[in-house]
Amino acid sequence: MFKQRKSHPGYRSRALVAVAVLVVGCGGSNVIGPDNQLEANSATDNFQFQVSSLDNVSQTLSYTWENTGTQAVVDISQAISAGTVMLTVRDADGAVMYQDDVRADNDGDTSVGTAGVWRVELQLEGVTGTFNFRVQRKT
Repeated sequence: MFKQRKSHPGYRSRALVAVAVLVVGCGGSNVIGPDNQLEANSATDNFQFQVSSLDNVSQTLSYTWENTGTQAVVDISQAISAGTVMLTVRDADGAVMYQDDVRADNDGDTSVGTAGVWRVELQLEGVTGTFNFRVQRKT
């Protein structure tokens, strides 16, 4: 089905260099995989996220959710033994409404912002452990 192709003498070494640069560029850290049971649910006025069994994970995640209100409540539960997870919640105008390390486990209200499509951003750096959180419209 496929034709065998003769390789160029330098082709293999260039491919290996490219892979090595990619691994070095990623810092050698892990990313979230199927074994981490990531679940993210973005429903109107209710965003939920959970992930488990992280082992030195460094990754950036971003989600959108519809908030029909102008404020939200953040509720965090975590068992993180290493690393940081910066959770940022932005309103429909892109203004930061909440920002904190999930490890601090700071539940509470966001600032008052603009209703509409909000953004939930996570920046994981060397994270080991399990965490979950909710961001819900404040009633």
